Amino acid sequence: MAEKSKILPKNVAGNFYVDETCIDCEVCREIAPANFTRDDTSRKSFVFAQPDNPADVAACTAALEECPVEAIGND
Repeated sequence: MAEKSKILPKNVAGNFYVDETCIDCEVCREIAPANFTRDDTSRKSFVFAQPDNPADVAACTAALEECPVEAIGND
């Protein structure tokens, strides 16, 4: 499970976030491209836009569930 104490600084404020355990597997960016993107410097994904409609919430939730290292959190 993602840890709030390890949140990547590029995440925008909100319920969903990515922590430093991200391994850059692309799963979240493929499932929820409207919300997740990649930081080329750190080679990690982060939330650049919080979901603002039911479809995006569902996509972010699916990304959280599919993340192989559980680097995505939802508070």
